[in-house]
Amino acid sequence: MDSRRKFLQKLALPALALPFLPLPSWANLQKPTLIPYQGPVLRVAIMGLGGYGTRVAEAMKDCKKAKLVGVISGTPAKIKTWQSKYGIPAKNCYNYENFDEVKNNPDIDAIYVITPNALHHNQVIRSAKAGKHVICEKPMAVNAKEGQEMVDACKKANVKLLVGYRMHFEPKTLEIIRMRKAGELGKITFFQGLVGFKVGDPNQWRLSKELAGGGSLMDIGIYAINGARYMVGEEPMWVTAQETKTDPAMFKKDVDETIQFQFGFPGGAVASCLSTYNMNNLDKFFLNGNDGFAEMQPSTNYGPIKARTHQGELSHPHVTHQTVQMDEMAEIILNGKQPIVPVDGEEGLKDLKIIDAIYEAVQTGNKVSLKLS
Repeated sequence: MDSRRKFLQKLALPALALPFLPLPSWANLQKPTLIPYQGPVLRVAIMGLGGYGTRVAEAMKDCKKAKLVGVISGTPAKIKTWQSKYGIPAKNCYNYENFDEVKNNPDIDAIYVITPNALHHNQVIRSAKAGKHVICEKPMAVNAKEGQEMVDACKKANVKLLVGYRMHFEPKTLEIIRMRKAGELGKITFFQGLVGFKVGDPNQWRLSKELAGGGSLMDIGIYAINGARYMVGEEPMWVTAQETKTDPAMFKKDVDETIQFQFGFPGGAVASCLSTYNMNNLDKFFLNGNDGFAEMQPSTNYGPIKARTHQGELSHPHVTHQTVQMDEMAEIILNGKQPIVPVDGEEGLKDLKIIDAIYEAVQTGNKVSLKLS
């Protein structure tokens, strides 16, 4: 009994000592010290202050490695609003005519081009000539010829060209890619990508061939194109495609309403995809292998992304895509970080080559061979 009492007394001593620790030591046991980020910050000017530009600006409020410092817009009223809302100095504000003068502004490192597709080519090349790194929304251009000229201009100017592939940083997407690379799905046999919604306003720029470069394929079909590549983990060798148009009044010549397209891959996998402006509830990826599967629905919207595999639901917490994207792109530009899935101009160019081939397959009815490298 006496030895048991001594044992209990010894056990109690550390617990009795805790309340008498100095307050800072006790607090440190409860709340580990968070060291704020003190590294380099990418200073960004957003070009194009529409809906998506606003979404990026709001997301950047939570960035640690990227900061919104400038704007480029053709609408003076928008510039004033953004100046007030985001604390942007007048010297960092430009319009589409004078933004070449950004070359003389050392307080801006990169320009994020978020304008209609057909404007990207000229704006990216001008940004590169001004000596600024460029982030360009997808699709990078309206065809591969323009895309190649943009890549070449950025190389010549010795600046980086990145494309706004936000899904390349999304946690559930990256987990499925990890599983595929680790062989947990076995040999990949099939991918399905479905993307679509009813487009709404018939007068919007997305339905203008001159501004959009096409229709649903350019706007949302690129998600399925790019997704097929990073989910299967190979580059397609051929494509076939078919177009369906039920409303020629809204979807005029060269503005596609619905396109189905199919890929073949070197390892034997095939892909079946659909892009449409005339059906809701389409945002689904499905990847099949001999030993398992992965399914995402929604797969590419702003989230939360939902995903499950043959092993069960994926429970990674939702993160704001554009916040993560901009912090990661800052790492790429400032520190040379290599992302798991590329987001550079060469990646954007491959998607443009595929888009060109899909439109060729629609027009000719033929299987079109692909050479992406």
